[in-house]
Amino acid sequence: MEHNDQLIDVPRGLSGVAVAETAISDVRGLEGFYQYREWPATELARTSTFEEVWHLLVAGHLPDPVELAGFEARIAAARQLPELGEVLDAASAVPGPDPVAGLKAALPLLSARLGMRPVYDLDDEGRLTDAVTLAAATPVLLTGLHRRRAGLEPLAPLPGRGTVAQYLYQVTGHEPSVAHERALSAYLVAAMDHGFNASTFTARVIASTGADVASCLAGALGSLSGPLHGGAPARALDSLDEVGEASRIEPWVRGQLATGRRIMGFGHAVYRTVDPRAVLLSGVARELGGPRVAFALEFEQTVERLLAELKPGRELHANVEFYAAVVMEQCGIPRELFTATFALARTVGWTAHVLEQARDRKIIRPSARYVGPPLAVPVGDAAH
Repeated sequence: MEHNDQLIDVPRGLSGVAVAETAISDVRGLEGFYQYREWPATELARTSTFEEVWHLLVAGHLPDPVELAGFEARIAAARQLPELGEVLDAASAVPGPDPVAGLKAALPLLSARLGMRPVYDLDDEGRLTDAVTLAAATPVLLTGLHRRRAGLEPLAPLPGRGTVAQYLYQVTGHEPSVAHERALSAYLVAAMDHGFNASTFTARVIASTGADVASCLAGALGSLSGPLHGGAPARALDSLDEVGEASRIEPWVRGQLATGRRIMGFGHAVYRTVDPRAVLLSGVARELGGPRVAFALEFEQTVERLLAELKPGRELHANVEFYAAVVMEQCGIPRELFTATFALARTVGWTAHVLEQARDRKIIRPSARYVGPPLAVPVGDAAH
């Protein structure tokens, strides 16, 4: 039996508490660094393809050319499953402009249609098959939902192109440039995983019960949909739109800080120095260029200067959401798909964590400290 006097107090939000061991990724907030397995994550984002890093996270190592070809064939086959059409028909009934809501319904539907079983009942290869199938289906489902809701006809896949190019093509309706494909790939790789964030932890808690992979992903998507997690990138662009021009940046920022309102896209729960993902993506944005990028760079410089002035002693810098929004916009992704695009990347990381958690048969079951009213009658008297 659990008793309150046997529990250990932990910080609110479990901040700084290690709740499990993982070999997938590590985030060092004080250093401004994170890694995927033995590789610096931002370096992978600069030099590796989406599929290569996907293989690294779920299979444990970067693939050689033969392994990569086999993995890409496995992904391509999953994206051509005939069941995807009927699942899209059903998920399209979910209201709202954000296809993430439809995806939350679509993945369990696809899982049921394919007869996927709980991870508790599968071996490693069976779990990997389900994980890759669902992650591979995710961009097809997201873009299919988007095109249906926009009244657009479906497009045949681009021959010989990978995940990122296919996604951009389905979203924008035209074959993406190499620059846009490379820019979005850098963002997606950088966003694949990031330690035990809220959605990843959600996926692992569900996986610890032995549930099927789709249930883990649906729960993670619910967590991601919150504005304090995956819903932030679009809000960062809202700030740029509200300010409008360079001369209004400083008075707008001072007004926000004076009234205690948060400036979306700045500060991070883990990093106490610069966010390495923001550094990466600001460089990507500079390479893309254009007036919007120039305005965003000036906005960032002004916000950071005023934060240092008005909130001394606190390390508050642009985070990944700020430049992710700029990069996605420059690549032609509409604002209503920002969270969906983040989900596309993070689904890969979630599946890696589900696979890792499934090898541990111990359910995640913390306790809570009861702070409600005392019993109205003593325990012994209540028994009578």
